[in-house]
Amino acid sequence: MGSTPRGPRPTLTRNARPATFTVDAHDETGALVPTPIAGEHPLTLYVDKREIVTLMTLGAAPEALAIGFLRNQRLVGSIDEIAAVQVDWDVNAVAVTTHHGLADLEARTKKRTATTGCGQGTVFGDLMADIESIHLDEAMRVDEETLFGLLNAVRVHESIYKQAGAVHGCALALGSEILTFVEDVGRHNAVDAIAGWMWLEGVDGRDKIFYTTGRLTSEMVIKAAQMGIPVLVSRSGLTKMGHEVAQQVGLTMIGRAVNRHYLLFTGAHRLVKSGERAHA
Repeated sequence: MGSTPRGPRPTLTRNARPATFTVDAHDETGALVPTPIAGEHPLTLYVDKREIVTLMTLGAAPEALAIGFLRNQRLVGSIDEIAAVQVDWDVNAVAVTTHHGLADLEARTKKRTATTGCGQGTVFGDLMADIESIHLDEAMRVDEETLFGLLNAVRVHESIYKQAGAVHGCALALGSEILTFVEDVGRHNAVDAIAGWMWLEGVDGRDKIFYTTGRLTSEMVIKAAQMGIPVLVSRSGLTKMGHEVAQQVGLTMIGRAVNRHYLLFTGAHRLVKSGERAHA
């Protein structure tokens, strides 16, 4: 598994919230049905005591979410810049402390862009900034059967969605093996939490597959590309801008992927059809 060198790990709390809560509901017959529902909590992110944004989150991986948000918004360039991440649910806040402060933080958070994402809603800066500098691994290949294996692994994975619905799930995979699986009330939170996990664990994205239950928007494509992941798979569809950005960065985009069905939209050179490798 590809990894990247890193310095000392930041000091972290481990303050995950319960993923589900049980409430009473009545079914169509009037019977009382105790029913699990997904959690949803406001979490205000502070960097060096400066308020950045409030995220609505399941709270399952708040420390990784905070790190991944800062990574994907390009507010922090390396995990080595972060000294500590402290989550306090009594005040619904996460405090990130850096070693030396972040240069031009006010200017970099001034421009906000409303997004289509649930659970987040705002990103900072220019979504297309530095996109020309992204170079994804051109040698990486995915066998069709490996793709089907991953889709099955996601299908049988125990999830909050199966209990309570109302969440999006994201997985990082090496071949058909799920390395980590994160669910949250917004798909962008889930991808940010995986980005944070990758930094914390020193995992490189160049030979990985990213799976999401959510639609493939431009921001989802950009985040995957920023994480160095060349293959993006979703059980849902995509947007026009998502398609254009995937073409621009050379990312392999696969949508409507369920069971043994999929639609390959971009980056066809990375997907090896069944039988092709034997005849190569």
